[in-house]
Amino acid sequence: MEAGERRRLRREAAEYYQGHRVPERMEDALNALFPRCPQDLYGELANYFSKFSKAPVICKLVGRKVFDGVGQPTLEVELYCTVKNYEKRICSTVMASHSQIPENPLPETIEADEKERNDSVHTAVEWVNGSLSTMLRDLDPTDQCQADKILGEYFANKVEEKKEIDKREAERAKGEEEEEEAKVSRAPSGPPASTPKTKKGKKSGRKVSVEVSAIPPAEPAEAVLPGSLAIGGASLVIAKAGAVAARVPLYLHTALLKHPQESPKEMSLPLPMVTLLHCERNSSTKLKLVKEVMFIPPVELSLKQGIKRVLDIQKEMTRLLESSRRKSGSQADSKKGKAQKALPPLKRISHLGCLTTGHDSLEQLLLLMETACSNIGLQLGTDTYLAINCAAHELMDYDKGKYEILTGTFKSPDEMVAMYVEMINNFPFIIALIDPLRKEDREQWRSICCALGSKCYLIAEDAATQISKLRTDQNINVATCSGVVLKYINQTKVSDLIELTGILDGQRRITILGSPDGESSDESLVDLAVGLGARFLKLGGLSRGERVAKYNRLLAIEEELAANGALR
Repeated sequence: MEAGERRRLRREAAEYYQGHRVPERMEDALNALFPRCPQDLYGELANYFSKFSKAPVICKLVGRKVFDGVGQPTLEVELYCTVKNYEKRICSTVMASHSQIPENPLPETIEADEKERNDSVHTAVEWVNGSLSTMLRDLDPTDQCQADKILGEYFANKVEEKKEIDKREAERAKGEEEEEEAKVSRAPSGPPASTPKTKKGKKSGRKVSVEVSAIPPAEPAEAVLPGSLAIGGASLVIAKAGAVAARVPLYLHTALLKHPQESPKEMSLPLPMVTLLHCERNSSTKLKLVKEVMFIPPVELSLKQGIKRVLDIQKEMTRLLESSRRKSGSQADSKKGKAQKALPPLKRISHLGCLTTGHDSLEQLLLLMETACSNIGLQLGTDTYLAINCAAHELMDYDKGKYEILTGTFKSPDEMVAMYVEMINNFPFIIALIDPLRKEDREQWRSICCALGSKCYLIAEDAATQISKLRTDQNINVATCSGVVLKYINQTKVSDLIELTGILDGQRRITILGSPDGESSDESLVDLAVGLGARFLKLGGLSRGERVAKYNRLLAIEEELAANGALR
């Protein structure tokens, strides 16, 4: 290289560095470091200059098929950013499976569900690795609003594409049907069909019909577009990356997204609804009214104390159930004249992370709860409270137009309201009923809220309006209720939850964030619940790793807020 060329390059380098104020900042950095003389000089210099580097931007998303807590396929999304000119993995998220887990599914149903789930996850992986990664490249991960806008537009286009495909398929099927009918009409006609003779003594008149009061038909379930997991996964992983970029926990980042004008000085934790019993409806026992029994610790306890109290009740309840089981087994053996045999331990854990049992009556179930509490010196209604998930949409017998609350015992929607009023009056320690009625029974929802609204929370979970519809029309299909259980599934975005909790806050309804049946090990739901100001958190029981991980995260947040003096 000639001397003149070297001088030109030196001059251009000097201008480049001076233009970026490198000499001035280097002098400032060295002057700031000299009195302290840190052990890691270059580490200190790196920290000093890092504040002048460009903000991270998304460089790619990576989607892959993984498995959730019950072994079902689901989606993991990883996010990579360009940080200081290098590609760096920032975070990942695993979506919870949206499907419900039936108690006794038919083999053909299992096979169809597995195929649908695999196809959906495969499509979601393709979306993430293809279009979404390209569309979100170079976006600031702290710009959640813009990210969710891009994701929403992409999903809307996919919905329209699906409608066009379905329309073409319907037209093709109609054409084939018309062609088949034309062939039949051109075929030579055979002898007229003989009319069956009516037997003597039988009147061919009208059948006597038993008049049954009509009930509103079940509303169709919201169609799940294959691949929709990609939208929820991409939105959540961007929120997590935004928290990392802002150097704050996800719960605080979420709170700032909901209230951007003010940084919260204090934050409160949602009360956990801890599932202790999952009641089988297809067992030999009679009670069908109750699907889940949950304990809610009192507000005056810390979360750590509340969880310990629930665990103590769970241990005592397990002991009572085991003792009762052994006793009934020994009585049966003595009647048959056999020696008493050792029974296997009572350790059947539901996918919800709790014991699975069956009962013959509501009173029998509640007596078990009261006895378990009393044995360890606690009183229901003072030291702890109950919430019951009725899942009433699973109880409706559409032929009879009534709910089957016990095997062979049916009640109309109006009779259900009267039954719940009597139940709460007799057992005031029940402070929440989830899905006491179907969402279609709006008149009865109004009646039960008028009768019990001041005594307990009446919460809609499956009876809640579809999230997408509630966002577009806040009054459509909204059952009168105290609050709604929201789940982060499918195409739900972080911005949707922020908007929806704002709507519920404005309607003076409470927000409950809940885990779906197929939960993953991702703990983000807890941070979202804290950041959004949810009143309750419905995570299931304390006996499955993917659910216990969330309780542990809640405990860690409590400890962190308390240490910072920010726990309300």
